[in-house]
Amino acid sequence: MMVKAHPSQKLYTRMRLWEFPDQYIVEPTDGSSGSCLAVSRVNGSMSLVDEVPHCTTVRVPKIQTVFGVVGMLKLLAGSYLLVITDRESVGSYLGHPFFKVLSLKVFPCDHSLRNSPEEQKRMEADFSNLLKVAEKTHGLFFSYDVNITLSAQRLNDLGDESKLLPLWRQAEPRFLWNNYMLEVFIDSKLDPYMLPVIQGSFQTFQSAIGLDIIDVTLIARRCTRRTGTRLWRRGADNDGYVANFVESEQIIQLKGFTASFVQVRGSMPFIWEQIVDLTYKPKFDIIRPEEAPRVAERHFLDLRKKYGNVFAVDLVNTDGGEGRLTDQFATSVQNILSNDVRYLHFDFHRICGHVHFERLSILYDQVEDFLIKNRYYLLNEKGEQVEKQVGIVRTNCVDCLDRTNVTQSMIGRKMLELQLQRLGVFDANESISTYPNFDDRFKILWANHGDDISIQYSGTPALKGDFVRFGKRTTQGVLKDGWNALMRYYLNNFVDGTKQDSIDLMLGHYIVSVSRDMVSTAPKGGIEAIASLPLALFLIIMGLFFAMMSLMRVRNDFSQFFFSLFWAGLSVGVASFVRANGRVFCNRPRLHKPPR
Repeated sequence: MMVKAHPSQKLYTRMRLWEFPDQYIVEPTDGSSGSCLAVSRVNGSMSLVDEVPHCTTVRVPKIQTVFGVVGMLKLLAGSYLLVITDRESVGSYLGHPFFKVLSLKVFPCDHSLRNSPEEQKRMEADFSNLLKVAEKTHGLFFSYDVNITLSAQRLNDLGDESKLLPLWRQAEPRFLWNNYMLEVFIDSKLDPYMLPVIQGSFQTFQSAIGLDIIDVTLIARRCTRRTGTRLWRRGADNDGYVANFVESEQIIQLKGFTASFVQVRGSMPFIWEQIVDLTYKPKFDIIRPEEAPRVAERHFLDLRKKYGNVFAVDLVNTDGGEGRLTDQFATSVQNILSNDVRYLHFDFHRICGHVHFERLSILYDQVEDFLIKNRYYLLNEKGEQVEKQVGIVRTNCVDCLDRTNVTQSMIGRKMLELQLQRLGVFDANESISTYPNFDDRFKILWANHGDDISIQYSGTPALKGDFVRFGKRTTQGVLKDGWNALMRYYLNNFVDGTKQDSIDLMLGHYIVSVSRDMVSTAPKGGIEAIASLPLALFLIIMGLFFAMMSLMRVRNDFSQFFFSLFWAGLSVGVASFVRANGRVFCNRPRLHKPPR
């Protein structure tokens, strides 16, 4: 299916950025006859100019090629222009090229800082350092020609008038990653420069089954309403928007037909959190449980409006801290369950363990009727709509990563088999596993999909990925899961706080304000003034070292036994202190979000 772009949607695909002493000039170089964009390096103000100005200084301006303007951020004293400096073509979406951002760069417009107070300069430096973190954002994608924030079905449902609008105006705000950063461009009516960007994943492959050539594509779109990192964004907010909400669309194209199937994942829709405290698995805290039914109702009402019927599949354990969460989930949705909203708890770990994932067939048997009745989106070779998807499966575990990805890949596989049988590619008794090459590529498609989502939320690839990738658990996969689990612990405790600040700043969840951010804070006193994780680890290691050295000398000098007790006690004491004061040592977000 080819969705034609209207001339009014035309975006510049290649530009040249000139760095003059007083301004940046962005010059279209893709053959377009449009005006150049001039951005002041003093205050970030923008205007269109007919041509690149002549250089009036001896110093030659720096010049580099850019492939898109992501937006502009305003901080305390300066503004910061974000552009795409490198891209990669990763395939096509409904007939149009689809690109991945390989390099993002921030250009400061902060010359006004020269005359600012020292405190303001220091605060501006702190904020601009967060933008350097943002330059490394994983999984950004864009297209110059088609609205990639919408599924194929929703794109087809757009009215004729909407299809004439620039891409940024057609975009779904939930999935428009640079929505906030485009605001200043909207005010200046700079449509040809306003490139919509999503965060998520894009995987595709082409394979032959007999004489049929099949294109399979899998797209993830991350919601920006409550986005963030694993332990710093949990549960839902008051409006029912949940952490790690991702729309996954599986598309096939063959013989002129296009079929699309959408699933979603997202954190359990009530207010809960995990306070990072250096423990491997911080305890779950349910906040204001009396409000949980209202929050859940808002969440499912939103899903009903956007997707139709909803089948919520909860994969969380029934015992321990996870059990408290799943009990709250089940209680919260009791009053909204109907034919339109269903809930099923499936204890993934108890039923499947860590190796018997084939037992997910038990789950499929319970959702099969819903999937068949709510169908999928299908266009025939004439571009006519034959089927429409009228409901979705919503899957969650605690992180909505590992168990969720295994489950969603199973559902995606079953729906693809139904589609291929419908289109006459498969006989009634054939399945994807009947064709080993196609099967292998399909597994890799979903494994890479899960890894991308996991890296964005937790910092590591998905656990249990070996089953998705190879169809079975492997020794190497189990060992890799152990390593990734340790890496998650490190990143969640010592890196993700800063990353969360960066995300909140980029997406407009934290608005920089002079009146708020310039308020002088008192120096930290007590333990926070001297606490340092490296220092604590050094003391623990040294204590254990000297304890062992003393024990080795006890045979010759019994008094060394008491020294060994002293050093061992010191190590245990420091370790206990670190555990008790874990939040002091953690890399916690420093930005507090005002209500918007």
